[in-house]
Amino acid sequence: MMAHTPPSGWFPRRGEVYLVRLDKNRPALVVSTDALNRHALDVCVVPLTTVERLKFSLRVHIRPDEGGLSRDSWAKCDQVTTLEKSLLLYPPLGRLTDETLKTIEQGIKLALQLL
Repeated sequence: MMAHTPPSGWFPRRGEVYLVRLDKNRPALVVSTDALNRHALDVCVVPLTTVERLKFSLRVHIRPDEGGLSRDSWAKCDQVTTLEKSLLLYPPLGRLTDETLKTIEQGIKLALQLL
C-alpha cells in the first residue's frame, strides 16, 4: 500500500487502523479521542500483532478483513503508547467495529487498572 498526502483538515479518528512508520511499517489502532486527535501533534495508539499469545488475556482478537487487516491480528492492550501523527501512513487501512473497539477499551482498562 502506498502512502498518500493527507487532505487538508485530515486527522486520525478513534477506531481507525493505520500503518505506522517505525523500524518497519506496523499496524496500530488509534484510541485517543477525536477532539485530541484533531488538535494534538500526537495520538494514542494500541499496537497490533499477528502473533497470538494464548496465555495472555489482554490481547484482543481482530478478525481478518476487520479494520482493513488481511490476517488474524491481536490488539496489545497492555502496550498503549503515544506517537506523532506524522508517523501514521495515510490513508487508514480501515476501521474496527464498535463491538471490537469496546472489547479493546475493556482490555486497556484492565491493563491500566481503571476498572
